[in-house]
Amino acid sequence: MSQTMARHDAKPLPTVSDRHVDPHSYPDGVAFLDGQYLPMSQAKVSVLDWGFLHSDATYDTVHVWNGRFFRLDLHLDRFFGGLEKLRMTIPFDREGVIEILHNCVALSGHRSAYVEMLCTRGASPTFSRDPRQAVNRFMAFAVPFGSVANAEQLQRGLHVAISDKVRIPPASIDPAIKNYHWLDLVRGLYDAYDRGAETAVILDFNGNVAEGPGFNVFCVKDSKLSTPAIGVLPGITRRTVLDLCAEQGLAAVATDVSVAALREADEVFITSTAGGIMPVTEIDGDRIANGKVGPITSRLMALYWQKHDDPAWSSPVQYP
Repeated sequence: MSQTMARHDAKPLPTVSDRHVDPHSYPDGVAFLDGQYLPMSQAKVSVLDWGFLHSDATYDTVHVWNGRFFRLDLHLDRFFGGLEKLRMTIPFDREGVIEILHNCVALSGHRSAYVEMLCTRGASPTFSRDPRQAVNRFMAFAVPFGSVANAEQLQRGLHVAISDKVRIPPASIDPAIKNYHWLDLVRGLYDAYDRGAETAVILDFNGNVAEGPGFNVFCVKDSKLSTPAIGVLPGITRRTVLDLCAEQGLAAVATDVSVAALREADEVFITSTAGGIMPVTEIDGDRIANGKVGPITSRLMALYWQKHDDPAWSSPVQYP
């Protein structure tokens, strides 16, 4: 008998616990899944869920600021569009999802919150490899608002590195479907950290600027704004910047943005639901223009937060 077999014979098998004891800590918040509202520490997903095993899921995030959802309708449009494209179904219509999101925020008590709705492919009761046999699973949660950039970075501007990692091309994954395929973005982040930067921008399949981990990119040259058009998520905050530019009479276009154009810009900023409009003042160790937050960036940042109180752009949470 082998030594390995002998060891197994000598040592009794461990017992199977009737429940999992989670030693980790989680942010304060409330989640919804399987018809239940739970503290974040109790919100779990099966290890057999295709969302975990295959990153087969779609989601959307919206934020609450001063007790009001910002542009919730646009986030819902994108979420339900993703469900349709991925052939997923959930047992809630649009109004049902709105109610769940409001309940998560109201029960959490957060006046400023990061709110996510998501649907995974789910798990097959027989562990089938056929995605049609999986039971799709809807979840939602609300946790305290978080930003890509911290307070100091918002004041002096982010320091960014351009990674040579290539974003998943749209012929493979439709970028309009918000998804968890982040390994290209995470590899880009480590490139940035290795160079002493705070976040990363990665490239598209043509070698132009694409996007970063959870954000779109804008550059300003001669008072004209441009943002990458191909192979990027059409972000809601990106859309908001384009809407603000139209209101303010600023020229803005979605087009190819070369690495050289980004480096030579007068101003650069990034956009995300997690943080809004955030300035960039350094790329690969070199200052953008004079290394200060630019006037157009500052103007758009102020307008963006003003819109959070506008009933045409936001909706209130009904707290208990």
